[in-house]
Amino acid sequence: MSKKMGYLLLEGGAEFGGHMAEPDVRAIELAGGFDAPIAILPTAAAPDNHHKRAGGNGMRWFQSLRAKNVFAVNVIDKSTANDATLADQIQNAKLIYLLGGFTHYLGQTLKDSLCWEAALAAYEHGAVMAGSSAGAMVMCEYYYDPSSRKVERGLNLVPNALVLPHHNTFGKGWASSLKQLVPGVTLLGIDERTGMLNDADGGWSVYGGGEVTLYRSESTARYGRGERFSIA
Repeated sequence: MSKKMGYLLLEGGAEFGGHMAEPDVRAIELAGGFDAPIAILPTAAAPDNHHKRAGGNGMRWFQSLRAKNVFAVNVIDKSTANDATLADQIQNAKLIYLLGGFTHYLGQTLKDSLCWEAALAAYEHGAVMAGSSAGAMVMCEYYYDPSSRKVERGLNLVPNALVLPHHNTFGKGWASSLKQLVPGVTLLGIDERTGMLNDADGGWSVYGGGEVTLYRSESTARYGRGERFSIA
């Protein structure tokens, strides 16, 4: 089967507070419309046992946007991340959404797992891969783990990049130290209620209520709703 790489949606957090409709509806459209199967992965909420509530919140949110086929896939540890039945559900989805929570736990649970391989297979055949806060962070080549204060290797869907989520609240406070820790890596500061979505030409566009701030070694640039930019 020929490959048709899908789309990436990185969001800055506060995803289900009612203010992320613009990027999420666009993701639904790119996934094939309101009948498209949408898989919610609440993995990052598992360490404090909030995965069921988080998964339910995600389902209700997308249903409020008129999506008709939304389901939570309870990938909550290494065992479930290697469950073939759950992997099949993910591979058949057209929109795969990684919720926020514990960043390092999410990254380590998905890494080299059957479920992540299934997500990649879906993405390689046109599915939308989306994540908010921790979910966006692990999709880049690098992520910052606030608990250890270390930079870790991510799942590398966005090379040479690292997301600063909740940029308009606390995320911007990480920028100066991370510029020293990972010089040469593009830092993507994404405000809450804001998403950045790529396109077939390799560019990105801003959706939602805030801004995306790009920190490069020698420059800082901000982009608002509807503006387009490149991170290559």
